[in-house]
Amino acid sequence: MADPFDGILPFVHTARARSFRVAAEQLGVTPAAVSKAIKRLEGELGVALLHRTTRRVSLSDEGARFLAHCEGALAHVQAGRDELEAARRVPRGELTVTLSHVLGPFLLARLPRFTARYPGLRLDLRLTDRRSRLVDDRIDVALRVGPLPDSTMVARKLLSPRWATVAAPDYLARHGTPDRPAALSGHACLRFRSPRGKAVPWTFLDDAGQPAAIEVPGRVDLDQGQLLVEAALAGLGVAQVFDFMAHEPIREGRLVEVLHPFAAPGPEVFALVLPQQAKAPKVRAFLDFATEALGTGR
Repeated sequence: MADPFDGILPFVHTARARSFRVAAEQLGVTPAAVSKAIKRLEGELGVALLHRTTRRVSLSDEGARFLAHCEGALAHVQAGRDELEAARRVPRGELTVTLSHVLGPFLLARLPRFTARYPGLRLDLRLTDRRSRLVDDRIDVALRVGPLPDSTMVARKLLSPRWATVAAPDYLARHGTPDRPAALSGHACLRFRSPRGKAVPWTFLDDAGQPAAIEVPGRVDLDQGQLLVEAALAGLGVAQVFDFMAHEPIREGRLVEVLHPFAAPGPEVFALVLPQQAKAPKVRAFLDFATEALGTGR
């Protein structure tokens, strides 16, 4: 049985270009090979598809009708290829991500729209402040806060946050609004306790406009950043958190930012991936989501 596609591409290229030479260049073969393939096709069909002279090539009536069918078939084939290529680029499979306890709860609350967008993707999320080794722990993406060590991994900066000092309106109504960092000595401060068990100092701009750490009196110490936001919302005192964590409560009026003129930049947020994974669809999709979620949370 004859191959129904034999000679089709040489014919279509020649018919479109009206030239054996141009068709041969497009197909990467010789003009003689193109002419031979079309003659063989004409022999199988029993009709002349092209009129040939020493100066030009033109379509016969039968050739024009056959070209329309060939182009339609090729369009369907290309559509099928495009569909398969698009499916290959869709994020799918398992994605393992490590998140710090500061970032984890914030991003988890925004994950439903990400998982709805990519139903073929399964997430393995690990909340830890330990510096995971991506290769040894089989991690696809590690979100880190603060300076990065020298590494062969690909780093993408997701956000440059600032510190926001916040309190609930009813707390400020009862205790007053501090007008300078030193005034925090008379307030109930909600402090973050590091994994080492020590309360982290707060950071403000000093008189020279440089970030400076100060110790604040602790009323309640917590080891998760999102819990600081919840404690401030409950009216327990004043908290200092990343600005993106308090953006929505501030916008809704449930929290008030105080000491804004003294607000200092915070540590940058990075994503680390292995070089060979940097362009994987599932990795790129998650990094885009994290960038958007953190950015719109500001």
